Amino acid sequence: MGGCAGRRLSDSEGEEANPALRPPPQDRQGTHWKNAVGFWLLGLCNNFSYVVMLSAAHDILSHQRAPGNQSHVDPDPTPTSHNSSSRFDCNSVSTAAVLLADILPTLVIKLLAPLGLHLLPYSPRVLTSGVCAAGSFILVAFSHSVGISLCGVVLASISSGLGEVTFLSLTAFYPRAVISWWSSGTGGAGLLGALSYLGLTQAGLSPQHTLLSMLGIPALLLASYFLLLTSPGPQDPGGEGEADTAARQPLINSEAPEWKPGSSSHLSLQERWTVFKGLLCYIVPLVLVYFAEYFINQGLFELLFFRNTFLTHAQQYRWYQMLYQAGVFASRSSLRCCHIRHTWALALLQCLNLAFLLVDVWLSFLPSIYLVFLIILYEGFLGGAAYVNTFHNIALETSSEHREFAMATTCISDTLGISLSGLLALPLHDFLCQLS
Repeated sequence: MGGCAGRRLSDSEGEEANPALRPPPQDRQGTHWKNAVGFWLLGLCNNFSYVVMLSAAHDILSHQRAPGNQSHVDPDPTPTSHNSSSRFDCNSVSTAAVLLADILPTLVIKLLAPLGLHLLPYSPRVLTSGVCAAGSFILVAFSHSVGISLCGVVLASISSGLGEVTFLSLTAFYPRAVISWWSSGTGGAGLLGALSYLGLTQAGLSPQHTLLSMLGIPALLLASYFLLLTSPGPQDPGGEGEADTAARQPLINSEAPEWKPGSSSHLSLQERWTVFKGLLCYIVPLVLVYFAEYFINQGLFELLFFRNTFLTHAQQYRWYQMLYQAGVFASRSSLRCCHIRHTWALALLQCLNLAFLLVDVWLSFLPSIYLVFLIILYEGFLGGAAYVNTFHNIALETSSEHREFAMATTCISDTLGISLSGLLALPLHDFLCQLS
């Protein structure tokens, strides 16, 4: 690990010194775009169910049983569980409860990753992720209670967490450009997930049918991994022909993914500890960024309620989620235009965002919901920029020997920050709703 300011010789520079290791230009360009599109789609599909569950959080907690013994959630619910006397129009349970169900299983998975989870074969992990994502949509769609819905949210969390550990580790065996494509795809998942849920429910489709319409996403994830993504060539190829052949084969036709994960298994505990200490200058800012933004998203969004607009409370919440994800998508796709090395500055700005909106929840001094829309868009931009620049910087500053372990370890940062924010948002919700 080269530290937060160091820089190692890139793999591409090594290839420049030995052109014989590179495939012909046409094949190389075709492989580049297949992998770029593959990682973009993997990022999109992996985070899609996670985002949709957060966008549906207000509806899940407003769950009502419709006649005919069918599960039903109104597109714009006004359940009796609301505290109608509260200026916040509170649900009896904070949307942070959905956040915790959507993030705690991911936290467990990411905690296990540096201990050996990332050494398991890739293909079974991807299959498990896809099945869990499909199960989450089905379970929440046909649920008859909040409890069963939260079980579906847990499945979405398992899918997203396992997928993120898997695919970020997999980037260690591809050119570093795929990190930008993966990050952009995860941003696209946020935007398309929130926008599709908002758009379909605004158009009059029930949340149940909206969720069922998204079952094609897990299938697309599996197709992107097994049919589109190409297998990385061996780390130390035995010859030009062997390397070129491996680089052009789809994963479904190659056993390379099952061989690759063991590449960092030889690292000693001392080496892992040394790498981890070098990562702290990236892990700590990313934890703070995600703590602040998800405290806003799941602790304050529900309380930033404007009665003097044409939007209902549920619609306001969905718009907040969509605008946040739009900011995330824009910044996660901006790496080629803007590279930020000092990610601690993004953490500071996000914490200031949290303080400002927390004061507004308490004093209600912002006159218009459109000002909140702009702040939330900016909040999403900060969060997305922190994510993509953190992993890009780590890819620049770690050796190929340590990169897989570093990626799997650092991806716990956002999950840890989100989990802490959910735990604090629950008592804040109850405190403010009781006072108002």
